[in-house]
Amino acid sequence: MSADTPVQSASAGILTRIRLRFRDWRGSRPFWAGLFTLLAGVPIAYFPYATLNLGHISIALATTGGAGSLIIGVLLVTLGLTMWFQQVIRVFAGVAAIVLSLVSLVVSNFGGFVMGFLLAMIGGALSIAWAPGREEPPATAADAADGDAHEAAGTAPANGTPGRRNDD
Repeated sequence: MSADTPVQSASAGILTRIRLRFRDWRGSRPFWAGLFTLLAGVPIAYFPYATLNLGHISIALATTGGAGSLIIGVLLVTLGLTMWFQQVIRVFAGVAAIVLSLVSLVVSNFGGFVMGFLLAMIGGALSIAWAPGREEPPATAADAADGDAHEAAGTAPANGTPGRRNDD
């Protein structure tokens, strides 16, 4: 073992595998859209039921829309989870999150004091804009050798590989 070889413990290997698996999972779905939408439900559902204590003074933040706020908050959390686990309906979930965030402005203390409103708007927009990535087909050894031969000769392959200009 040389000085250039890093020493990794067994736990570092497990943590690296977990991190890489999570990164692959996160990359295959609208992760940030789901996270923002899920987090938007928390202040929208919480603030109408919260009590603010200032010394001996207790101020209830409860409004007449308490039940509506709870429903909107739970629906936003559900939509956030839906964005993660059912990518097929991500556009519907994004539109529903945007509509619920607009309704929360009226029903739930200005959308959870604007925090939940902004998070739901951003999450919904990200969900609508997200598109799954394209997987590139695995290159075979023959394709790689053919590409290397054409690169060395300065010509394009006859099969018209995408990304290269075919002058034939």
